[in-house]
Amino acid sequence: MSRRGWLLFIAMGVIWGIPYLLIKVAVGELHPTTLVLLRTLIGAVLLVPWAASRGALRPLQPHWRWILVYTAVEVALPWFLISDAERRLSSSLTGLLVAAVPSVGALLVWLSRSGDRVDSRRIAGLAIGFLGVAALVGLDVSFRDFGAVGEVMLVALGYAAGPMIISRRLSDLPPAGVVASSLALSAIAYLPIGLLHLPSSIPSLPALLSVAILALVCTTLAFLLFFALIGEVGPARATVITYVNPAVALLLGVLILGEPFTLGAAAGFLLIVLGSYLATSRSRQPAHAV
Repeated sequence: MSRRGWLLFIAMGVIWGIPYLLIKVAVGELHPTTLVLLRTLIGAVLLVPWAASRGALRPLQPHWRWILVYTAVEVALPWFLISDAERRLSSSLTGLLVAAVPSVGALLVWLSRSGDRVDSRRIAGLAIGFLGVAALVGLDVSFRDFGAVGEVMLVALGYAAGPMIISRRLSDLPPAGVVASSLALSAIAYLPIGLLHLPSSIPSLPALLSVAILALVCTTLAFLLFFALIGEVGPARATVITYVNPAVALLLGVLILGEPFTLGAAAGFLLIVLGSYLATSRSRQPAHAV
């Protein structure tokens, strides 16, 4: 990748590694629907006026159907599912399951016969990265709640489909307009039930800070950077950031939640870096579609 691509890749790997911890803190005091409402509402309040002032909303009208689909698979459904799942799953397990996004994305690319082909080198990178994430979590993973595991796997499917929709159906639209409209539509959808589940007392400062960082950094800023990353490296390579996210999530867990840092975790970091490099690099020989 280019230097700009690597900078965007690293930034997104860190920014979208933070939410695992923040969601875990927030759902201890907020219902998942309320958390999604606050996260999307704050982002929409910030981005919609700005996008409108730049004329970024008007071009969306002819594409409203794909805007709705993208909103559902990338924002509205995944953010609820992952928030609900983290009430029962650890952040490490959640990170491992979400790390299936590049593999799911590669499969979707192959099934759709798109031009962003999957060659043997990238497949090897995806496999090594997945082994790295597995090493991060080690044998301390509990699969007692298969319903929550299923929720996160649906999140992985949505996160793999979202970049493809952007690349194929929404690439000519202003990124700020797409992000702002997706947040606004999600906030409207969650407004009734989110208000219904408001807590009876003001949440603690850690919970409030978690919501604020989720909305400002992990939502508003992150989406704008992610659009830039997709434009720079393509939808399949863009999803490889999900190999870095669990590493960031584990590091935060060790430093903040006191989770143990094991030999498997150390090996996992190395495998993730190697897998990400192979999966995002261009082949020196002509690619062979799988």
